Amino acid sequence: MWRAVVAAFCVGLFPCVQAQTAEAIHAVHTIQIDSVGNGPGATAMRQRLIQRLKKSGSLEVVEKAPTADVTLRGTSSIWPTGVVSLNPRSNSSTVTNYQGYLSVEAVSRSGEVLWSYLVTPTRFHTTSITNDLADQIASRLLQAIHAGVVDPTSPAAEAMTGLHLRAAGATLPAPLYRKWFESSGISITYDAVGSEAGIQQLKDAKVDFAASDMPLREDASPAQLHLVQIPTVLGGVVPIYNLPDLHGSLRLTPEILVGIYAGTIRKWNDPRILEANHGAHLPNADIRVVHRSDGSGTTFVWTSYLSLSSPEWKNAVGSGTHVSWPVGTGATGSEGVTALVQNTPNSIGYVELIYAIQHQLNYAPVRNPAGRFIKADLVSITAAAMGAGISPGQGQILSILNASNKDAYPISTFTWLLIPTQGIEPQKKDAMTRLLSWMLTTGQKQCASLGYAPLPHDLAAQELEIIRALK
Repeated sequence: MWRAVVAAFCVGLFPCVQAQTAEAIHAVHTIQIDSVGNGPGATAMRQRLIQRLKKSGSLEVVEKAPTADVTLRGTSSIWPTGVVSLNPRSNSSTVTNYQGYLSVEAVSRSGEVLWSYLVTPTRFHTTSITNDLADQIASRLLQAIHAGVVDPTSPAAEAMTGLHLRAAGATLPAPLYRKWFESSGISITYDAVGSEAGIQQLKDAKVDFAASDMPLREDASPAQLHLVQIPTVLGGVVPIYNLPDLHGSLRLTPEILVGIYAGTIRKWNDPRILEANHGAHLPNADIRVVHRSDGSGTTFVWTSYLSLSSPEWKNAVGSGTHVSWPVGTGATGSEGVTALVQNTPNSIGYVELIYAIQHQLNYAPVRNPAGRFIKADLVSITAAAMGAGISPGQGQILSILNASNKDAYPISTFTWLLIPTQGIEPQKKDAMTRLLSWMLTTGQKQCASLGYAPLPHDLAAQELEIIRALK
């Protein structure tokens, strides 16, 4: 049903011609596996991918790109996270733990990204990490091909001589937005200054549109600003930590996170942390708490989650882009938080998933309302938006924090673009509607390679209808 709805919305925006051609992942029959990186394990992962895809019988793997329907290319990284003893009574038998990721895109002969995905190690993999990552990608790719779904597409906007758009705001989607804007065919600069600063620049008419991880309430939007708020993608905020003496992974509960950021849990070997991490050797060391110092939508998401988890936190500290932190050291931007945690032993902070992955930081699974410890990834973030029954509109708050789905990562969120609807030059208005239409169709296929989950199809269809009304 939703496919017909999306197709109807595409008509009048852009012709959905590409979706009816071989420029769709379900129509792929031949594939070439390009490099998936230059680091440790990259060659092994490439060979494993070739082996698994050949074994499936669903695809013909070819050596040369010109003879393939698509080329699979990507990046990867694997790094050690510590050594674990196989015998608690002896250090003579140990095994090294590894973390890593594999990110790929399936690119057609014309250069269009038809599919993308990013995987991290499964929790209990019984094979090597290289095999585990490659097997996950092979399985996801085959699922996409067998699904037979024709996603709507929109061509990138034609280059407009002399036209340049300016945008600023959220850091959470910044890596994806920069990639999107480079691919869109429109000249756009994006300044990841944080949601609060981006909104202020929009109010001051310094930018053409803004990005925010915190949607504006209708009664909070200045009278002179007539805006439409467009959710563009799903992301996750993760607790990152630097515990050099911890062998193995850390598990965190909402109560532990509240206690750490409220200053009531001050040591890593606090009984409440030990209870959630049976058998872990946590140091008798002070917890070094790191938070954002600038006005941040990521902070809004983080403190909103803490407020949902604790009435005491909600009453004493609350949620927002700025709060009066009971403890900790502030850093500017996600880059600042990432760098400070990297360089501070026994520290903890919060950043977007992609920043943790790209900087090889440990990030902890968090217990969700179903009682399961869930680590952020594409599957668990997507699960947070399933069955949400959302119906976006101007000023409406959409939250998927603490989603009830048993597989959902609890600190998942939408991120928004704030688009003025009045006082825009016709050429810029046309460019922005074209950009948004491309982002919600073709652009969604680029999300997953950077660790962002595409929007649910029904939500994307509703957003296309809103954009159509802007024209």
